[in-house]
Amino acid sequence: MIPLSILDLAPISAGSDAATALRNTIELAQHAERWGYRRFWIAEHHFVAVASAAPAVLIGQIAAATNTIRVGSAAVQLSHTTAAAVVESFGMLDAFYPGRIDLGLGRSGQRRLTKKKAGSSKRRKPREPKPPREWREVDGVVIPPPFDLRSLLRSGRVQATMAILQQPEAVAPEFAEQVGDIVAMLAGTYQVDGFDVHAVPGEGANLTPWIFGSSKGPSAQVAGTMGLPFVASYHITPATALEAIDAYRDAFVPSAALPRPYVVVSADIVVADDTETARRLASSYGHWVYSIRAGGGAIPYPDPNDSEPLTDQQQAVVKDRTATQFVGNPDEVAERLQALQRAAGADEIVITSVTHRQQDRLRSHELIAKRWGISA
Repeated sequence: MIPLSILDLAPISAGSDAATALRNTIELAQHAERWGYRRFWIAEHHFVAVASAAPAVLIGQIAAATNTIRVGSAAVQLSHTTAAAVVESFGMLDAFYPGRIDLGLGRSGQRRLTKKKAGSSKRRKPREPKPPREWREVDGVVIPPPFDLRSLLRSGRVQATMAILQQPEAVAPEFAEQVGDIVAMLAGTYQVDGFDVHAVPGEGANLTPWIFGSSKGPSAQVAGTMGLPFVASYHITPATALEAIDAYRDAFVPSAALPRPYVVVSADIVVADDTETARRLASSYGHWVYSIRAGGGAIPYPDPNDSEPLTDQQQAVVKDRTATQFVGNPDEVAERLQALQRAAGADEIVITSVTHRQQDRLRSHELIAKRWGISA
């Protein structure tokens, strides 16, 4: 079997708090190390009911509480920070925990401020609407129609909260430019106006950037042209993850870091000893996703015992995510993970598993690790 890794958000459950969520993440990482997982990735989210707002800080705590498992960011949102800040903070982590830190980079949904060219007042021609896609299967993997994120990104709350993550009037460089700056700083070849600039710590650190993406757009292209490993987010955008992988492979240019494409694909799973239990544990997942897509941000993860069924309208909003969540006993979930791995041609799989109770989340990860063959 190919390696299995974990993506965690430090989710806050209904009735709990951020401190408990962070302790739960540390506990999960310690178990993940014993169960044979290769990496433990930490997501970056802000102003919602998950506690992973500062990945570098949390990565340091996890690395200190474990011994061998690799710990990384999934992913640093570059539009909210600078290349120098990323290299210095992760360079420091690598100095403390050499050979154990993974630097994952990603774009965010935040609009970047752009400078208008002098004398330019030309408006962009509206894009022609694309024909709607149908539900389909690729080698046993469900591919739903794309979810239209534009309405979510236009949400007043989303715009307001994203705006405060960046200084007023700040202009975030293009994603490719920021990744290129990070690669140059790590290699010690970065210059500003002809002057050498050395990031300390950071320069010479044992860090290879990983690019996280969900479509065949800039992230896949940057990962391919720069010869970096690519993580496709099937668990977030199941409609376009396989397309992103194809685009990455098509664009790939061998680099000093990577002689051939390296693909990781993600999946959202819930595993229990029996199918009925797994379905009950996962029954509030749709409520959680709906809270995100309704524009209010992720609510504390609902208790399935207290959650009323979603309405038809609500179910339609989250159907692509609930239909592509892998829920069941270890054999059922392993079979779907294997199908996803084959369809993606993945070299590695990363799973995320969220339940209301910590013991159920631990059990989910333990069961699939044993079934996957990475745990003794």
